Amino acid sequence: MADSVADVTVLVYPDNQHLAAAAARRLVEVVGDTDRARVTIGLAGGSTPAETYRLLADMTVDWDRVDAWVSDERWVPHEHADCNGTMIAELLMDHVPASYHRPRWNEWLTASDSAAHYEAVLRSIHPEGHSDLILLGMGDDGHTASLFPGTAALNADPARWYVANYVPQAEVDRLTVTYSFLHRAHQIVFLVSGADKAPALKSVLEPRPGEAPPPAGRVMDGDAEVTWMIDEAAAAELTDSELSHAD
Repeated sequence: MADSVADVTVLVYPDNQHLAAAAARRLVEVVGDTDRARVTIGLAGGSTPAETYRLLADMTVDWDRVDAWVSDERWVPHEHADCNGTMIAELLMDHVPASYHRPRWNEWLTASDSAAHYEAVLRSIHPEGHSDLILLGMGDDGHTASLFPGTAALNADPARWYVANYVPQAEVDRLTVTYSFLHRAHQIVFLVSGADKAPALKSVLEPRPGEAPPPAGRVMDGDAEVTWMIDEAAAAELTDSELSHAD
């Protein structure tokens, strides 16, 4: 494995189904192993996490102890098909007794107002300043959460935990967790599947000398324990990383 990612773990699964099942088990373990009264879990949008949520809905978890929150959100009404929070609710949170915290949306709010309010919510449920587990995905351009290449949130004020981020590539506003809060987490788990992610994953885990990694790579700059759970297709271009193959 390249020196820049020496402290992370890369677990490779045969396919997306095996990956999703392992991710679900990981979340169950985190909730069960945490001895504090409350456990905080950051949840991601995307197709790979979606399968994990479907599985979790039928698993035994002490949901009464869980505060779940959304690592990034599209600036759209809750009933919009692209809303991450609604997808998570429909697949998981509507079926379990966890406390579920979502960013506000209203036509008279701005994305920045919503992000500031949600940051206050996150601070209220994280009195010690860190989340127990944050699930993240990664796009084929190397973005994670809504930390897209070339966008302002990549250089957000370190005092901020959650910010609005305009994404010119898509001409949309997003809301996103910041690196500052990601770096404070106990554990971060990336869920990455599909051959279309392979080039970006190589750039993140095996950057060329002198090459700045994509946004997902900067998540590994903090103190969080980072685990990449990927499938064989996403791992196809990795040549120098220490991979652990799992069932």
